[in-house]
Amino acid sequence: VQLQASGGGLVQAGGSLRLSCAASGRTFSSYAVGWFRQAPGKEREFVAALTASGVNTDYSDSVKGRFTISRDNAKNTVVLQMSSLKREDTAIYYCAARSRPASSRYPGAYDYWGQGTQVTVSS
Repeated sequence: VQLQASGGGLVQAGGSLRLSCAASGRTFSSYAVGWFRQAPGKEREFVAALTASGVNTDYSDSVKGRFTISRDNAKNTVVLQMSSLKREDTAIYYCAARSRPASSRYPGAYDYWGQGTQVTVSS
C-alpha cells in the first residue's frame, strides 16, 4: 500500500482545512487508517483513526469535536476535515494504514505511511 497525503497549507486560527490521503492497493478497504502529526521538536502524536469498516472512529482529546475522519473505500481515500483550527494544530500531518481492521493510537501499529503534509495555523 502506498499513501499520498495532500491538502495542507496556511490558514488563520479559526479556519478550516481538508486533508486527503490517497491510497493504492486493492486491499485498502480491509485496512484501518489513522492520522498523526508531528510538530517541530515534538514526537509524532495521534490525531484520529478509523476502522476498516468506517464505522468506528477515535480522536485525541485535543481535536475531538473539531476534526472528522472519514473514508471512501470505493475511491481508496481517507479524509481529515479540520475546523476551528488553533495555532497548536500546526504540524506535519501524516496518514497511515495498518493491515488490520481495528484502528490504533500507536504509530508503531501502522505498517504504511504517507509522506506528510504541512499544516500551519497563524494567529
